[in-house]
Amino acid sequence: MFTLNGTPISIDNEYTTEDGVTYPHLRSPEVRQALGVIEVADPDQYDQRFYWGVGNPKDLDQLKAQWIAQTKQNANAALAQTDWMVIRKAERDIVIPVDVIAARGAIILEQDSKQQAIEAATTVEELIAAVIPPAQEQAAV
Repeated sequence: MFTLNGTPISIDNEYTTEDGVTYPHLRSPEVRQALGVIEVADPDQYDQRFYWGVGNPKDLDQLKAQWIAQTKQNANAALAQTDWMVIRKAERDIVIPVDVIAARGAIILEQDSKQQAIEAATTVEELIAAVIPPAQEQAAV
């Protein structure tokens, strides 16, 4: 990351100085040095869903309540697609296809399992492991 007078700046964009001199970009180290553009380390990254800042986790109980509500909402949205079959069975005794029953059971089982993992978490890191699949965890950090 590059800064000029403490303000982040893109070296790929056109830049006009206070004197009115326009540079098409600031990729040249010599030009950057002459203008006082310095390279600084990128700020530490953190997952804003779980942390207020680097090393500053959000309240675990509130996070757990939020993620439990989210998993229930996701399960309900998935079940809603076949709810009409359950209603049809209750009202007119029309059989629900076996594959639909299995899929609904899998959705409910997954939600129950995830909720148990969330409830069992004693740290924010354990909560993250419970709610984010390992393949997505690298992208979230």
